[in-house]
Amino acid sequence: MDIKQLIQDDDAVSPVIGVILMVAITVILAAVIASFVLGLGDSAGDAAPTLSVECNVANDYINHTGGDELNGDELTLQNGDGGTINSGTYNAGDQLANSSTGTTVSGDEQIQWANPDGSSTSIIAEC
Repeated sequence: MDIKQLIQDDDAVSPVIGVILMVAITVILAAVIASFVLGLGDSAGDAAPTLSVECNVANDYINHTGGDELNGDELTLQNGDGGTINSGTYNAGDQLANSSTGTTVSGDEQIQWANPDGSSTSIIAEC
């Protein structure tokens, strides 16, 4: 056996590298296609805002006591009396609902947030 011939013989290198590259490309392509087919590529939508509330049954009001700035158009007040949350922007310290908005606070209210793109809703606070 000629050592010079053995050192220069690289026939097996190219096919092995080619197969490895083809397998890697196939796996990556399959993962990308699967993520979009399963809907994982667009699932990073808006996260629900955080909200802390104070519900005062005696004086019929619900205060925003902490959390994110909220848009009233994205909020729904769910209670037995059909109270509402007016349009506008709400920050900590603002009243979300009171007797002037037709709300009678009974202590069983839920505040629901609707994603602006219509994809989801979440209960973000309860009294």
